[in-house]
Amino acid sequence: MALPDMTERVYVFKGFERFWHWTQAALVIFMMLSGFEIHGSVRLLGFERAVQLHTLAAWSLVGLWVFAVFWHATTGEWRHYIPTFDKFRQMLRYYAWGIFQHEPHPFRPTAANKHNPLQRLTYLLVLVLVSPLIWISGWLYLFYGDWAAWGLNSLGLEWVAAAHTAGAYLMLAFVITHLYMATTGPTLLSQTRAMVTGWEELH
Repeated sequence: MALPDMTERVYVFKGFERFWHWTQAALVIFMMLSGFEIHGSVRLLGFERAVQLHTLAAWSLVGLWVFAVFWHATTGEWRHYIPTFDKFRQMLRYYAWGIFQHEPHPFRPTAANKHNPLQRLTYLLVLVLVSPLIWISGWLYLFYGDWAAWGLNSLGLEWVAAAHTAGAYLMLAFVITHLYMATTGPTLLSQTRAMVTGWEELH
């Protein structure tokens, strides 16, 4: 006797949200590749071209964030990123143990509650720690020629470069972890599919 289909489809991710997510992901990955070429770790575009495109991608990401901040503020979607400890321990246990025992996921995303507590905390840390480290150091790097006028000659370019590189490695760690977590749904590509179509399949 066949078991009944217990899959429920919920529309979670809106159109602009998906556009913002994938465009941001593409820009961040490109900035990491071009940035590591500037750093001398890889060879793809040539140093001068990498600098030009890295700067262009950075300004593009700033523009995208302006629209994203406006969209989150006007639609109320910012509420999905407020940290919560509801089911926090259950989520820790699930990813440390339960997922390997095929236990059911303790969190069910909805249009009103999209991110589990671990996601919310991670996004907050990226927003308040990693992003400022990258953007402040990158801004100083970009406008190095203006340091004298700003009274920042004593800052030291090597420290700014080190901070920017450290931020890049932290972002790389986030991207790798994010990609891994995207494969932990009911199927290998179910969560990626949800971020393409907007529909989350709950089992």
